[in-house]
Amino acid sequence: MTTQTLIFGHRGYPAKFAENSLEGFRYAVDHNIDGLEFDVHLTKDSVPVVIHDETVDRTTDGKGEIRTFTFAELRQLHLTNGETIPSLEELLTTVATSNTQLNLELKTDQIEYENIEKIVLEMISQAPLVKPVIFSSFNLETLKKCQKIDAAQQYCWLTMHKVPDAATFVKKAGLAGLHLHHRQADEVVQRIWTINDTFKIRHLFKQGVAGIITDNFEKAGKIRDKLMTKLNS
Repeated sequence: MTTQTLIFGHRGYPAKFAENSLEGFRYAVDHNIDGLEFDVHLTKDSVPVVIHDETVDRTTDGKGEIRTFTFAELRQLHLTNGETIPSLEELLTTVATSNTQLNLELKTDQIEYENIEKIVLEMISQAPLVKPVIFSSFNLETLKKCQKIDAAQQYCWLTMHKVPDAATFVKKAGLAGLHLHHRQADEVVQRIWTINDTFKIRHLFKQGVAGIITDNFEKAGKIRDKLMTKLNS
């Protein structure tokens, strides 16, 4: 455990709260989480909103694709905790001035929302955030579009597959790292998702990956604390 692995809350804190809810995000920020991972789509009127699926069916009391709703229409729906689907602006306000780092996933692997890259990057540039945002996507073309708009940001490719010669790939693609389902034996920045098993969490901490993305950040934090205590004793 040569470096401290950062812990990112996967869609907030779904082990205790509705996923991608402001309630979960607020709790995580108030309890000093290292980072938050979340997903962004666009409404019919191009408002960035924080929700994982392309449809509202699984996580709200409504039905239909996000892109078919205006923001006002989407706000008539409710998450399991009674909240409305948060806008990206609301999440940025929640995190503003805290030390929490954001991992914003652009959900363009199934639907390529028009101008989502420009809209999101502009909103982020105006937000009073302490730490730089990590942008990720399963869609490499989305990351390339982002690079053309603002090459100075951190862009990471999300993939479930092994990346051959990862260090060379990251360098050629101009990426800041990879977000992987399984750690690879490559000298490259890696954040691993979605890790909830105690043994796997401990193992990844010992390997010194850049970050883990988990549904239960408090559990992961306790495991990290115990490891750090042993190393320092």
